[in-house]
Order: sequence, then structure tokens, then C-alpha cells
Amino acid sequence: MALAAGTSSAWAAPAHYPISTEQVAATMSQAGVAIQSNQVTLLSEVVSTTTSPVLKVRSIQPWGGEKMMARVECESSLECVPFLVSVHVNASEQAQALLSLPSPTTPVALRTTPVVHNGSPAILELEGKRVHIRLSVICLERGAPGQMIRASSADRRVVFRAKVIDGSLLKGSL
Repeated sequence: MALAAGTSSAWAAPAHYPISTEQVAATMSQAGVAIQSNQVTLLSEVVSTTTSPVLKVRSIQPWGGEKMMARVECESSLECVPFLVSVHVNASEQAQALLSLPSPTTPVALRTTPVVHNGSPAILELEGKRVHIRLSVICLERGAPGQMIRASSADRRVVFRAKVIDGSLLKGSL
């Protein structure tokens, strides 16, 4: 009986620690966007496998009138999955926040004009180790070169994540 109890604890899931709005606000402030924790809304419960994960702001973009949407992730992908947060700011704070971000965290969509739009046709090149596939798809989002978007098969049964190359070419991997 003692052996069974010891075996089950070896298979226990790792502990999960909630990521707080304070942690996100501190990370965004370090990235150049000075905000308070009460301006941050987590869009879902977010947990980490460590008590104090190192967070990074991957992108931030306007989201409605007085909101911005930020994509945040742990420095180590083993600690948490990327997640989205809503940041409540007024229009002048939003403009300042977008201008103050260093270029690695500024989303491509804010730096260039979209070349594909929702509903536009494109060619998707899928690459694998030994396979290269080209197929016609329909873009489900607008996107600029270098940005990741969703696209679907012509019958809309399969959805792909692909990188925009130009106005008619997307690339993905298998």
C-alpha cells in the first residue's frame, strides 16, 4: 500500500501558480508602457509552473476605443503558455504606449500596411521535412508581410496558421 502511494505522487501534475495583473503591469512598464495593475484585465485564468516567471510582452496593439490588447508570454515556454491581456488606457496614453515600445515588441501590423485582407484568396505553401504542398486558401484575417494570420481551405473545413509573405503568398509548416 505504501508503494502505491509513493508511485502516485511521482506522477502528480506540477504545481500551478496564478500570474497576476501586477506581474503583467510590471512587465509592460519594463517594456516602456507605464501602466498600473488596475488597468490590466486578464482575459482568462493564467498560470505558471513557477512562482515568479519572467514575462515578456510579445506585441501590443489597439483594441477598441480605449483599450489595447497585449500578447504576453513566459521567457521559458515550459513555464506558461502565451496569453492575451486587455489594457485600459485613454487615447493619448495609447498613442504614447505604442510609440514607446521597442521595435521587437511592436507588432508587424503597426509598422506596415496589410497586404492581405479577410476573405482575400492566397496561395499557402506548407513545408515539411520531405513534403512541399501548395494550395489555394482564403485569408481569415488581414495581415502585413511577416505577420502570422489564419487562413482556411477553400471549403473552410481546415484552418491554418501562416506567415504573410506578400499579397498573394503565405507560408506555413507541417
